[in-house]
Amino acid sequence: MTQQEILSGLKEVIGAVKPKLDISGVSMETSLLNDLGIDSLSMLLMSLAIENKFGFQFSTQTPFEKVGDVVNYIASAINK
Repeated sequence: MTQQEILSGLKEVIGAVKPKLDISGVSMETSLLNDLGIDSLSMLLMSLAIENKFGFQFSTQTPFEKVGDVVNYIASAINK
């Protein structure tokens, strides 16, 4: 799966967790907290949705700062 495909799927997840957000401008450089308002509860919900969408166990305590950090984590988990 390419980074672009993962980013597209992640944007769907973000849209489901934060339905009032306009996800059209979300990029690899978008800040989860500052740009999207992803707090700890939103991140927990995102983690569960990511597991369902991409089919792997989300098992990191690493704090993610940008959307690209999450995309890279997903890529490393599913492209093993």
